Amino acid sequence: MAELQARLAVLNADYARCIDDDRLEEWPGFFLERCLYKITTADNVAKGYEAGLVYADSRAMLKDRVSALREANVYERQRYRHIVGLPAVRDGGAVETPFLVVRIMRDGKMDLFATGRYLDRISDLNGSLKFEERIVVCDSSRFDTLLAIPL
Repeated sequence: MAELQARLAVLNADYARCIDDDRLEEWPGFFLERCLYKITTADNVAKGYEAGLVYADSRAMLKDRVSALREANVYERQRYRHIVGLPAVRDGGAVETPFLVVRIMRDGKMDLFATGRYLDRISDLNGSLKFEERIVVCDSSRFDTLLAIPL
């Protein structure tokens, strides 16, 4: 179990660093071809609502999202800094990991952007861990800007 938790911690650290370093073209590579990535709120989860703020059910959709960010969407340039907690393996193999994201604007202003937890299903493909499912459950339902960059 300790080895798995260490591998999960490395996966989460690599994932966060990819986003924080603006290597978004590499981000879909953390997922299986057929996957689920959803950003939702704790309130929606508590009420059993399936809809999310962001929804993608394949790696191709994640690649399209990155392309749209780079070529089509207009938003104020910003960066994230993730602080990711230790993953906990739950019954049935689900993994829960707390996170905190600080948003840094071009002028240097920093805000606490999101806190919450990742609810994951992980697959091991020939020794490489990939997300089969990543549900990003944000503690708050308030976002003060377009949710552009992946969490």
